[in-house]
Amino acid sequence: MAAGAVIVAAGLSSRMGDFKPMLNIGSISIAQRVVTTFQQAGVEHIVVVTGHNASVLEKHLAGNGIVFLRNPAYASTQMFESAKIGLRYLKDKCGTLLFTPIDIPLFTCGTVETLLQSGAKLACPVCEGKTGHPILIAAELVDEILAYSGEQGLRGACAQCSAEMRQIPVTDRGTLYDADTPEDYSSLLKYHNSQLCHPELSVSLNKEKTFLDDRVALLLVLIDETQSVREACERMQISYSTGWNIIHTLEAQVGGSVVLRSQGGLGGSTSELTESGRRLLSRFQAYKKDVQAYARSRYPQYFEDIFS
Repeated sequence: MAAGAVIVAAGLSSRMGDFKPMLNIGSISIAQRVVTTFQQAGVEHIVVVTGHNASVLEKHLAGNGIVFLRNPAYASTQMFESAKIGLRYLKDKCGTLLFTPIDIPLFTCGTVETLLQSGAKLACPVCEGKTGHPILIAAELVDEILAYSGEQGLRGACAQCSAEMRQIPVTDRGTLYDADTPEDYSSLLKYHNSQLCHPELSVSLNKEKTFLDDRVALLLVLIDETQSVREACERMQISYSTGWNIIHTLEAQVGGSVVLRSQGGLGGSTSELTESGRRLLSRFQAYKKDVQAYARSRYPQYFEDIFS
């Protein structure tokens, strides 16, 4: 099954004195960097759990092809409650999940890939004798984590799981740097100078117009999941009319129906993908995964001596 990621960004940023997800590292924000790193590693389902300044952050990340879920009680709950929202959403959609707070933005694509390839059910990276993020959690363990009601948050929930936490050795010091305080942020920026360069490849299908890319694919996934075009659009932070324009463009270019609309009834109108729509989506996702894997495999031949 595909991999998913939960990024918790609901906190008040009180110790920082500024809204951490929107602070810049180089030319992009902390939030953008975390999302991009997961995407570069081939993580297909990315959820950002928001709370404080939710609409601002959701608008900032709206073009990244990710799902937004809100913690309405963000001001009175700990980070673990936000983590539960994301884990609960993804547990039946992915075989493996990764978790990180938004303020640990410098772990690399290579670290994510190492965790995913470890075969572990529960794992974290360890660098220079210190454990860091992201944390890997097998989907089969999520119910155990959700059932935890102690006071030690995700750490306590992982400790009582049936699988032991494996520490995966990495050389990536970015797993250890957070942006909890202004001093931490200053140290993080200094370390940023050692960041690695990675290939970033966007895949799309085009005729007269672009009709299928990551954004369109996510809309289709959410329509089939929610049975509602409106709810799918809300989760992506796009307007209802924009959603239908995307669908109409797609259907015009492929020459057939992709979204099946059912009107009326006791439950109201519903929408779902047609069989041809599901087939198109599945093949696009597989094609994208293969193309991106090829790009990553060829990157060292051309650039390793330049960006080492």
